[in-house]
Amino acid sequence: MASILVVDDSEAEVARLARVLSVDSTRRVHTCAGGEEVFEIVAADNIDLVIAGQQTGKMDDLVFLEKFQEAFPRVPVILIAKEASEEFVVNAFQQGVSGYLNRKSSAEQLSSMADRLLAERAADLAYRALLRHQELDEYEFKLRSRRVLMSAAAGFLRQRIQVSEICPDKELLRLGIAIEEALLNACLHGNLELDSALREKDGDLFESLADERSEVSPWKDRYVYVRAVVTRDYARVTIRDEGSGFDPTMLPDPTDPENLLKPHGRGVMIMQLFMDEVVWNESGNEVTMIKKAIATADINKTES
Repeated sequence: MASILVVDDSEAEVARLARVLSVDSTRRVHTCAGGEEVFEIVAADNIDLVIAGQQTGKMDDLVFLEKFQEAFPRVPVILIAKEASEEFVVNAFQQGVSGYLNRKSSAEQLSSMADRLLAERAADLAYRALLRHQELDEYEFKLRSRRVLMSAAAGFLRQRIQVSEICPDKELLRLGIAIEEALLNACLHGNLELDSALREKDGDLFESLADERSEVSPWKDRYVYVRAVVTRDYARVTIRDEGSGFDPTMLPDPTDPENLLKPHGRGVMIMQLFMDEVVWNESGNEVTMIKKAIATADINKTES
């Protein structure tokens, strides 16, 4: 049975919306006037859809939507406003609203929109439940030396690792940053042979050379190779470039106070801080990073 929460500070409007939605016996309708109670109900009762009524359509009303989306990004919201400007509606959708109706919309319109969003919500939950049972997830990429591809690959792998639930959501952003730093190192410093010190001396020249070399030989003919393995226990990402490599033992200490504010070397620090293991091959053109599931990491710490 689908659970719907109707939120409005008007008792009459709450009663009207609840009456419309309760016609379908497969729905369980909850109601409240708003405030912190919304968050308590959604968390406690596994709410699948929120119908949020707004009295004025003023921009201040969007504060609730912003806070709600931060707390429950996967729960769809239908906004119902008495009157609203085009700017208000656009901002509402930018805040993550899934549907918009005004108070004059028919019961059929509300019911139809609710059915569609509930169906999408059920499919999303089923998909995520299925992926939790996936034992092994593997990916291989052969990427041209383009920064946009590095960022796209990092974002994709972060999403796949998120599904595995090996680490809390708050760590996912940092994990994605570490992967992107490793990819950019392979692209810019490995394949395109750009010196890190150049970025510190002349950032504009560094950027222009990166764009130029990505379009001409021999640099444009080099690829970044990525292999990722995601299981319930860990995520392992190996990145290899076709540059000349370097001596990993000669890396400056990125935690040294003298190096902390320097642009070069910071990527290595990020990788080492945000991943559980970071290992380079002898030639320095391949790095393997491992992020362990929380339980596994805790066991290893105990044993050590």
